[in-house]
Amino acid sequence: MNIRCSVFLFIVALAGFASCKNNDEVIAKQVSSYVNVVNASADTLNFFVNGTRKNNNSGLYPGGQTYYLAVPAGSQNYSFKKAGPSYPNPLFNLALNLKDSVYNTIYVTGESASGAFSTTDSLYTDTVAAQVRFVNASPDAGILTVTVNTASFTARAFKTSSVFLPVTGGQNEIKIYLAGASTPKIDTIVTMTNNHGYTLFSKGLLNGKGAAAFNVGVALNF
Repeated sequence: MNIRCSVFLFIVALAGFASCKNNDEVIAKQVSSYVNVVNASADTLNFFVNGTRKNNNSGLYPGGQTYYLAVPAGSQNYSFKKAGPSYPNPLFNLALNLKDSVYNTIYVTGESASGAFSTTDSLYTDTVAAQVRFVNASPDAGILTVTVNTASFTARAFKTSSVFLPVTGGQNEIKIYLAGASTPKIDTIVTMTNNHGYTLFSKGLLNGKGAAAFNVGVALNF
């Protein structure tokens, strides 16, 4: 009888130890990256991460952006659909492996993954000036050179991004030159505010029409 009692107490002690061990296990940390999607295509899009739509309020119109959304860090599946019930299937999927606590931008320039790319965004504020960079998101425009008043971004190929440079807040003249040209293809004014960061991005096709026409877009980074 004493042996049975000892065995019973031993089993109870083991169960209690296992219970305490389970309660003390560390909960896995959920790590996030941050993604801004810029639509440099001619389509209104919906944006999904692992099958879950992220732009919940409205479709992402041509030239628009989602601003930075928290997404799981690591390898994830990003997909894009045309907005509306007539387009149930993704245009394409994009597998990206993004680092924890890093800011990124995905640029969509067309209806296939070959026209999509991402940048890593080093964001910092400047209380004196505005910050601006240039991204070439025009598939057929070739090498582009851009001036923003006195700032210059030279020889930017498709899918490449410059660094941020300071410019004076207010109205800034933007000129975009095709390779070898002395006359700008685009000459326009963009108003910027000190202590904010902006991405100027080319979009569209040189002979495109409507939303697909060659133009410049502006995305707010901070």
